[in-house]
Parts: sequence; C-alpha cells; structure tokens
Amino acid sequence: MDHEPDAVSLFAAQTRPLCDLSDSSFPAVLYGWKDEGLTLQSDATHYGFVQRGRAVLKLGGHDFQLTPGMYFSAAGECRLEGSGSGFVASRIGYRGLFQLGGPIEATGRLRYIDGCSDTLLISPAVKGDPCLNLLHIPPHTRQTAHTHPTVRFGIIVGGQGVCRSPNQDLALQPGDIFSIRPEGIHSFNTTHDSLLVIAWHPDSDCGPTHGDHPMINRTVIDGVSAAQRQRNQDASCTPAESRS
Repeated sequence: MDHEPDAVSLFAAQTRPLCDLSDSSFPAVLYGWKDEGLTLQSDATHYGFVQRGRAVLKLGGHDFQLTPGMYFSAAGECRLEGSGSGFVASRIGYRGLFQLGGPIEATGRLRYIDGCSDTLLISPAVKGDPCLNLLHIPPHTRQTAHTHPTVRFGIIVGGQGVCRSPNQDLALQPGDIFSIRPEGIHSFNTTHDSLLVIAWHPDSDCGPTHGDHPMINRTVIDGVSAAQRQRNQDASCTPAESRS
C-alpha cells in the first residue's frame, strides 16, 4: 500500500534551497537563509521575510536595509547579505513589483476561519498573481482541518503551536520554515500562546482586473463609472464584434 506523502514539511533555517517545485504548474523554490549570503535567480520574483537580525537586500545597484519583521518582493537577480535569518519564496517565470514593508503587526486585519485573522502584506498586482500573508492564530485555537489548492511556503514568526496533518503532529517554534503541499490536509493549533505565521501563495483568486480596479471604478463619465460603461459596451457587442 502506497504511503501518502506528508502534507507539511518543516525546515530549520539554513542558507540553501529547501523545496524545489520548479517543474510544477506554479514554478517556485523555497529558500532559507541564515548568517550568510544568498543569491537569487534572475528569472523569478522573490518574496522574503526577515525573522531575526539584520539583512541587506542588494538589487540593481542599491542596498536596502532590512530589520526583523520586514518583508519584500523583488524581481530579477538580487542578493541577501547580513547576520540575519529568514525565508524566501521565489516564483519562477513571473515578474512582480518591487515592494518593502514592515514591521508586521501583532494580529491580522481580516477575519479568517476559527477566530484567526489575516493581513495581505503583498497583494496580487493583478488577479491570479502571488501574494504574501500574515496569519494570526489566537491562544486555545483548534483550527478546522482544511486544504489549499496550491502550495504554501512560510515561516513561523512568533509564539508556539502545533501543525496537525493525517500522518504527523509538528511542534512549531519561531524560525521554523515550512511548506504545505497542494491539497494537503492540515490545521494550526495553539494552547496558551498565540501563533504568528507568514504564508506565501503562488497564485490568487482575487485582485484587480482590467475591468475592475479602483482607478477605472472611480472614474465617472456622465454619471456612470468607466468600468460600468465598458461592461455596457461589451454586453452590446455582437459575437463577431467581440472577436475583432
């Protein structure tokens, strides 16, 4: 009888690739880094988080100083240096926006399951793009077992907890780096401490589109938003016109 692969894999911070999914539907590589330089490839956008210490992100001839709790996305070849540790999720074949943020907050701003909360730290530039999230799990939480349609990469930022899956219970400590395979059943659980998690998604099912974003929605022409005018025009087109 075949053994079902573990839903969750846990890694200690070290400077190397930890999970290589470059041949998957959403090509990605999970890296750890700790107290030494990490060079990141040119054909990807890199999403990173500083767990401990200080780091320097070298990109395009510029040095960006990073402190604990800061996060970034950077497209193309870049390098992390310094006496710190954290993780990087690289989305191969995708060119995202350069962003720096942080420090993170103690809880999320959006409701999530079972009393948990979430903040979208780096949003999809366009619907379907990758995103970076902050997940807060309060004390005494028994999260409902669930799955995700695509891989999740991340790091434990603070607190204590357990990640449960059908094959194992994994104790979670700050600095632990993880991957959750697509459709892997899992749940995050806490006792007396809360748990703070950074989670990266290689894709998204929400976000701006060409016909639905703040600029076009809030542009009003003769009392009608430009987005609605475009929808009206699209609806009035014949099939032949819509293909032209």
